[in-house]
Amino acid sequence: MAKPLTDSEKRKQISVRGIAGLGDVAEVRKSFNRHLHFTLVKDRNVATPRDYFFALAHTVRDHLVGRWIRTQQHYYERDPKRIYYLSLEFYMGRTLQNTMVNLGLQNACDEAIYQLGLDLEELEEIEEDAGLGNGGLGRLAACFLDSMATLGLAAYGYGIRYEFGIFNQKIVNGWQVEEADDWLRYGNPWEKARPEYMLPVHFYGRVEHTSEGVKWLDTQVVLAMPYDTPVPGYRNNTVNTMRLWSAKAPNDFKLHDFNVGGYIEAVLDRNLAENISRVLYPNDNFFEGKELRLKQEYFVVAATLQDIIRRFKSSKFGCRDPVRTCFETFPDKVAIQLNDTHPALAIPELMRILVDVEQVDWDKAWEITKKTCAYTNHTVLPEALERWPVSMFEKLLPRHLEIIYAINQRHLDHVAALFPGDVDRLRRMSAIEEGDCKRINMAHLCVIGSHAVNGVARIHSEIVKQSVFKDFYELEPEKFQNKTNGITPRRWLLLCNPGLADTIVEKIGEGFLTDLSQLKKLLPFVDDEALIRDVAKVKQENKLKFSAFLEKEYKVKINPSSMFDVHVKRIHEYKRQLLNCLHIITLYNRIKKDPAKAFVPRTVMIGGKAAPGYHMAKMIIKLVTSIGSVVNHDPVVGDKLKVIFLENYRVSLAEKVIPAADLSQQISTAGTEASGTGNMKFMLNGALTIGTMDGANVEMAEEAGAENLFIFGMHVEDVEALDRKGYDAREYCDRLPELKQAVDQIGSGFFSPKNPDCFRDVVDMLLNHDRFKVFADYEAYVACQAQVDQLYRNPREWTKKVIRNIACSGKFSSDRTITEYARDIWGVEPSDLQIPPPNLPRD
Repeated sequence: MAKPLTDSEKRKQISVRGIAGLGDVAEVRKSFNRHLHFTLVKDRNVATPRDYFFALAHTVRDHLVGRWIRTQQHYYERDPKRIYYLSLEFYMGRTLQNTMVNLGLQNACDEAIYQLGLDLEELEEIEEDAGLGNGGLGRLAACFLDSMATLGLAAYGYGIRYEFGIFNQKIVNGWQVEEADDWLRYGNPWEKARPEYMLPVHFYGRVEHTSEGVKWLDTQVVLAMPYDTPVPGYRNNTVNTMRLWSAKAPNDFKLHDFNVGGYIEAVLDRNLAENISRVLYPNDNFFEGKELRLKQEYFVVAATLQDIIRRFKSSKFGCRDPVRTCFETFPDKVAIQLNDTHPALAIPELMRILVDVEQVDWDKAWEITKKTCAYTNHTVLPEALERWPVSMFEKLLPRHLEIIYAINQRHLDHVAALFPGDVDRLRRMSAIEEGDCKRINMAHLCVIGSHAVNGVARIHSEIVKQSVFKDFYELEPEKFQNKTNGITPRRWLLLCNPGLADTIVEKIGEGFLTDLSQLKKLLPFVDDEALIRDVAKVKQENKLKFSAFLEKEYKVKINPSSMFDVHVKRIHEYKRQLLNCLHIITLYNRIKKDPAKAFVPRTVMIGGKAAPGYHMAKMIIKLVTSIGSVVNHDPVVGDKLKVIFLENYRVSLAEKVIPAADLSQQISTAGTEASGTGNMKFMLNGALTIGTMDGANVEMAEEAGAENLFIFGMHVEDVEALDRKGYDAREYCDRLPELKQAVDQIGSGFFSPKNPDCFRDVVDMLLNHDRFKVFADYEAYVACQAQVDQLYRNPREWTKKVIRNIACSGKFSSDRTITEYARDIWGVEPSDLQIPPPNLPRD
C-alpha cells in the first residue's frame, strides 16, 4: 500500500487554504528569525525545538495583535450589544494551528518553516493543550467562542485561568493514574496579562443594614488578575477576547499577623487566597460541594460583573471615565449567558451591585437582572445538579444568602397567588430545599432569574420542560427554548482533516466553511464514483497515519484495513462503555468458538478520563485494559480483533482519532445524554454512527435519515416504561446465553486471572443496581453491530452512506447554534462585515 502523504505534503497541494504569496513567506521567515534571536534565545548559542515553537507562535501572534486592537476599537465606536459567555470551563486545546487556519496563514508558515529546514507538524506537537475543561461543556464553550468571532459578534468569554487543567491520564498496570497538568510550565505565548484591570473580590465578613443601605463588612479580599487570549474569527479580521481570571493575594493579606512575629506564616498564607485559581475540579456530570469550588464560582462571577459594568459605564475606547450612569439601558447593551449552573451566582451578584452599590430600587434591579441573564442547562442527571448547603453560603457569602432568600420569597409569593393552597408546588419550586441540610438549588435560581432557559438538543429540551423544570414550564412556557449544540467546522474539519476538506472543496467550493449547510450540495454526488473513491482514499490515509501513531505510542501493530470502531468520551456509567465491553467479549467468544469463520476485522478503541473519585469509572477503564490484554495476545484471534485503550484522551488526540474512525459509538441510555458533540465531529469526518435515540443522535438521524445511521435500543418512553415495570437485569442473563457467558467471564476472573475478584463490583452493579440498564439494550446492540459488519463488507455502499452523512451534517455547526442564540436570546444579529486588516487604513 502506498505511504500516505503527510499533512504537511497535503497542505502544499491544498486549494482550500489558498496559495502562499512569496512576500508572506519572506515576512514570516524574517519575523520568525527575529523572535528566535531577540525574544527567546538571546545569550544562548543553541535553540531547542521548543524555542522554534515559541518563535513561530510569536510570529503568528504578531498577525493577531493589530487585528485584536482594531476589533476592540471597532466595538467601542459602534457600541453594539456585548455578549458575555460565562463558563467555569474553556477546553481550548492547542492554539497555533487554529490561529494559522483562521488567519489564512497556514501555507505561508508551512513554506517558511520548510525553507528554514524545520517541520511544521513537529513544532505543532510541542504545544501543550489548554485543558481548562472536563469534556463536552468546556469544549462547547471553545467552539462557541470561535463561532461568535466568525459571526462578527461583540462577544467575550469569561472564566478562570486554572494553573492546572484537567489531569494527565497515565495507564499503569491497566489502572488510571492521574498526573498534574502543569500546562503553564514553559509559559503561554497566547495570553497577555492585564494587571491594570486587576479587581478585588470579597469573601466572608458580615452584613449590616444601615439607614444608608446594606453594607457587607470585614470581608477577606482576593485580587482577580485578568489574562486575555485573542480569539480570531475565520478570515474576517475579527479578534475577540477570552478573559481568564487568576487569583492573587493582596499585599496586606493577613499581614496583621506580622505584629506578633508571624511574618513568614503570613506570607505563606497568601497561598490560601491564590489556591482559588489553582486547579480545575475534574468532575463531569457530578456535583462536588466543596467550599473551594464555591469560591471559584463566586470569584469568576464577581470579577466578571465588575468588568462588565466598568465597560458598560465607560464604553469609549481607552476611556476609564463613566459616560453612562443610568442602568435603564443595561439589558440593551449587555447579555450574560450562564453555561450551566456553575456561574449562577451572577444573578444574586448583579442584584447586590445594582441594589447595594448603585442604589437601584429592588424591583427595577430585578427586571434588569432577568432581562440580562439567560441560562443553558446541560444535564438531567440528578447527581450533576448543584445544591449548595445554606450553612456554607452563610459563612462565605452572607449578603448573597440574604438576596437569594429575598428573590425566592417574591418568587414563591407569585406562585402562591397563581396556585392558592398548592403547598406541594411551592415546595417543588422553591430555590431553597428544606431538610436535614438546607440547600440552595442553583438550577431553580437560574430559571427564576433568567429571561430564557434552553436545553442543548431537541429531545433534551423536551425532557427539561416535561420533567426537570415541569412546574416552571407551566408557569412561564415562553421562557423555555431549545438550542441544539454544534461544533466549529474550522477546527473539526479544516484543521484536523485537511484531506477531506480539500476533497469537498473540489466538488462544491469553499463556502461550507462558514455556512456548513452548503454540504447539502454533496447529495447529488452520493453515487459519483470519483467522489466515492476520493472519500474512501482520504479515510484510508487517515487510518494509516493513525495506525503509525498507535504503533509508535502503544507498540501495538494495527491492521489498517480493519474497521476502526471508536468510543471516546468521559468514562461514565451513563455513557455505557460497559455495553461496548460486553460486545467485545461476545465477538471474542464467537471467534474462539469458530476460528475458521470469516470475521470482519475490528480495532476497537476506547478512550476517556474517569473522575479521580469515581470508583466505577476507574473499574471500567481497568476492565477495558484487561479485556485488551487477553484479546490482543490470543494467537487464535490474530488481527481479527484488537482492543486499545487510548491513554490521556484530550482535544489534540481527538483531532487525530476522529478523522480515522469508521464507526462512532454513541450508546448512552435514552434520556441521559443532553446532546453530545463528539457524535457531530465523527459524522462530519466520515464515520458512521451506532447509537441510541438520545441527545443530538435523534436530530442526526432526522437530518441524514435513520437508515443511514445504525440506531438501536430503547427510546425514552421504553426506558420510562421499564422503570415503572421494574428493571430486572437477571432476566436478560437467563434469556441470552452469550450475555450470561460474558458476565460470568468478567465475574470469574477470566480477564483478571491474577485477581479473580477484581471485577466483582462491576458485575454486582450490572446485576443489582444498574441505573442505565445495560443488559436491556444488549441484544439489540449486538444485532445492530452485525448489521455494521455486513455493510462494512461492501466498501462502496459503506462510503455512500458516509458521503450522505457528511452532506447532512450541516445543521451541527456551532455557527448555526450561535446564530440562534444571537437572534432568539441575546437580541443581536450576526454580521458578515469584514473589519479592514491592520495594514489598510480604517474607513
